[in-house]
Amino acid sequence: MQRLNHFNQRNRIPLTVWLCLFVGLSAVSHADSPGPGSVDCATLDGKVMCGYQGWFNCPGDGSELGWRHWGRSSRRMFGPESVTIDLWPDVSEFDDGELFETGFRNADGSIAKVFSSANQATVDRHFRWMKDYGIDGAFVQRFATSLRSDASRSNRDRILNHCRQAAENHGRAFVVMYDLSGLREGQLGMIADDWDRLDSAFALVQSPAYLHHCGKPLVAIWGVGFKDRHRDGGYTLQGCRDMVAQIQAAGCSVMLGVPTGWRQQTRDCVDDPMVQEILQMADVISPWTPGRYRDLDQVRRHADDFWAADQRRCDELGQDYLPVIFPGFSWHNLKEGQAELGAIPRQKGKFLWSQVVAAKQAGANMLYVAMFDEVDEGTAIFKCTNDPPVDDHVPFLTYEGLPSDHYLRLVGEAARVIRREKPVTEVPNVRP
Repeated sequence: MQRLNHFNQRNRIPLTVWLCLFVGLSAVSHADSPGPGSVDCATLDGKVMCGYQGWFNCPGDGSELGWRHWGRSSRRMFGPESVTIDLWPDVSEFDDGELFETGFRNADGSIAKVFSSANQATVDRHFRWMKDYGIDGAFVQRFATSLRSDASRSNRDRILNHCRQAAENHGRAFVVMYDLSGLREGQLGMIADDWDRLDSAFALVQSPAYLHHCGKPLVAIWGVGFKDRHRDGGYTLQGCRDMVAQIQAAGCSVMLGVPTGWRQQTRDCVDDPMVQEILQMADVISPWTPGRYRDLDQVRRHADDFWAADQRRCDELGQDYLPVIFPGFSWHNLKEGQAELGAIPRQKGKFLWSQVVAAKQAGANMLYVAMFDEVDEGTAIFKCTNDPPVDDHVPFLTYEGLPSDHYLRLVGEAARVIRREKPVTEVPNVRP
């Protein structure tokens, strides 16, 4: 997720890469060597990874959680009165057993259907798409608030195991990413406890598909240093420092999802000296960008003002830098019509590709794409339809007439650029 100028600082190799080369082989001896066409799970370097929300549930999927992330109410039928998504997934390739009927109708009068992330076949299909299009793998989101109830935690465990199996099936990489959203003061201890439980109960890091970095299994933690998180009653910076130390003590490398203004502690970053102390503990720094720029000119300015300088800072500190890119943004239905549909336009992929170009020119050798499957906020890059259900009161976005796999192909092309298999070009080698 950078500097083409001067040939990537004259082939300068960050300290963390040398460490990976030095200790990586012995540290991943738990796993078989990757098969032909499989991702090298010994390092994050050269990878393009997608965020995988995996948070969609439907009545009858075995989770007993009802409609989750499709509609406004888990108990109310997912239909025009409760919809919270702006893109409709293309389910034309899905088997009947993977699909669930909704309260929407297609243009031909047929009942519109959606999938559940709790279905192994569906998750496997998603990871197969990653393989088909050359995407390296997924940061599997694990929402801390979901760990507070047995039913919700069981569902997240189930989906995580589906991701593990699918990644192994298709030679992709996966990483657990803890999202701290919604936690209160004193609750961060559950993160290290949960990781210990996962490690002992499911032996996740023994999977040949679990991504390592610098010789250790990588754990991603999103939400450290944001102004709106560290307020009265919210989780504290001291708690974040202790949490990171606990994860590292468990033998893991740590990626931190941080504010855009992390380096100078401006904009969305809390102004506290402890922020830098915590960030310097991390192996990988990944500043959040969705909503921080809205058009092609703003992408370039953001790259000049943040990505290039961020990369230099991380290089100086011997850390790796993982820029976040996104295809567009929309949460019209999630906000009950109070937000513009397609608020950050995709421009038929130009917006996403401009970020690939800018990040690569700033020196990126890894990227995080937000998100693979998030139709709630219009950031999905998996297959979505140009023929969503028809309703007089509910508008949906489409892929602007592009093939439903256009963004998968675009992200796959980005992966080839990051791996230096292809040069970066202003126009991608992907045609509608």
